[in-house]
Amino acid sequence: MASRRRQGRMIALQALFEVDAVSHAPESVLERLIEERDTPEDVASFARHLVSGVMEHRSQIDKAIQDSAPLWPVEQLATIDRSILRLALYELMFNQKVPLKAAINEAVELAKAFGSDSSYRFINGVLGNISAQITDTKKGGDT
Repeated sequence: MASRRRQGRMIALQALFEVDAVSHAPESVLERLIEERDTPEDVASFARHLVSGVMEHRSQIDKAIQDSAPLWPVEQLATIDRSILRLALYELMFNQKVPLKAAINEAVELAKAFGSDSSYRFINGVLGNISAQITDTKKGGDT
């Protein structure tokens, strides 16, 4: 069985995917998903935190994706890949309660479960580039 945090990420991913694909309101999508799954409150709270964080920082997250993968316009990425990247980058860039490697690993696992055969490699590459920049910035580098 998936960990409670992974369950929260999966619910958040499904909500973000639906919001992106059909422009439904994030809060109503999330609450419906939480209710349908009879989700424990700690998992629901984590999923809410992730979705609200992604929505709040979406323009900055999308810019980071575009900067890291300039040959792949964000709006042309597969919706599931874009949603996984946004979720992971929120954790990497803004939440920072999860170690970089753990956040990347979680995103790769989501990509393996929900993406295409090549999604996990693309997501791992983008997140690897951005995490290297984050690590370099924390060390005081100028890259």
